[in-house]
Amino acid sequence: MASGGRTDLDGAAVAPLTICVIGAGGFIGSHLCEKLMAETPHVVLAVDVYCDKIRHLVDPPPPRLAGRISFHRLNIKNDSRLEGLIKMADLTINLAAICTPADYNTRPLDTIYSNFIDALPVVKYCSENSKRLIHFSTCEVYGKTIGSFLPKDHPLRKEPEFYVLTEDESPCIFGPIVKQRWSYACAKQLIERLVFAEGAENGLEFTIVRPFNWIGPRMDFIPGVDGPSEGVPRVLACFSNNLLRREPLKLVDGGESQRTFVYIKDAIEAVLLMIENPARANGHIFNVGNPDNEVTVRELAEMMTEVYAKVSGEPPLEEPVIDVSAKEFYGEGYDDSDKRIPDMTLINKQLGWNPKTPLKDLLETTLTYQHKTYKEAVKTQMCLATATPSS
Repeated sequence: MASGGRTDLDGAAVAPLTICVIGAGGFIGSHLCEKLMAETPHVVLAVDVYCDKIRHLVDPPPPRLAGRISFHRLNIKNDSRLEGLIKMADLTINLAAICTPADYNTRPLDTIYSNFIDALPVVKYCSENSKRLIHFSTCEVYGKTIGSFLPKDHPLRKEPEFYVLTEDESPCIFGPIVKQRWSYACAKQLIERLVFAEGAENGLEFTIVRPFNWIGPRMDFIPGVDGPSEGVPRVLACFSNNLLRREPLKLVDGGESQRTFVYIKDAIEAVLLMIENPARANGHIFNVGNPDNEVTVRELAEMMTEVYAKVSGEPPLEEPVIDVSAKEFYGEGYDDSDKRIPDMTLINKQLGWNPKTPLKDLLETTLTYQHKTYKEAVKTQMCLATATPSS
């Protein structure tokens, strides 16, 4: 139940806001809308092309949410209504993006346009109308770590200053132009620079968010069920799809890359702190991740196999993983970063935020959801795919 009387971290009253959430129908947007509706008096203008993940909130809004959330079906790259919605709001949160690694190679133009060109009007309208902006970027803007350029057995690779990623200090190191995988990171970095420049030159009030692998229910899609059959979602949904189909989990180049994972509900707490504490958040770039949940992709696959066996009651395969090359899995032009470990000093200092949920717990919650939501649909789809027409 939403309640008034909210206070910020300095004890001041938080006035009810009107918030334009662009990309409200996606994974992060749906959890953010739920949080805002359940725990705050804020009003949401939910903007997206699809509303499937927030249908329970907007189609139609339940009586308790009347007047508090409205859905606006529009594509931000070619709709004149966008500026009007931003003008109506106190704050705009831009979540819209193409953010699936498989697309960076196969759809580099769409990736660049979606993450840079299409975001330009949002930044422009916020700046021209003196509206606050929370812009979602990505941890991929850091690119490769300094340590990745040292020999594999070099002792400095284990020193934090060679791999821990800090918002205002770590360089952004990308691969060569022929590695189109970096089209996403480069577009995201350039829009960050534009937002930062608008703040410096024109006084735009902004916060930039760099998510480090937020995972949980409703993330991405399951190919052939609620996404394209040939689609390749991000790692958690990819592995979930393999588990649901009782297929070995595919480890790209041995699954040696190291990642951290944070539970979506923990991460949304951080976003709410940014929303309600502008004096502490404005002008900052924040890493939002959980360095305690660091694993290699191979270790993640092993954990997911174990957890899925527990929540589904199905025994794991005798050979639960197989190795594939990056070229085989993603095509030509793929490249990757070795580690993505966030420094959490700044967000802890400014907003007092720390993630809470251990990796095993968030995997159990997420895989329970995946099993309940998708198992029967996947089974039906597999039966249809293997059925032979009767003579």
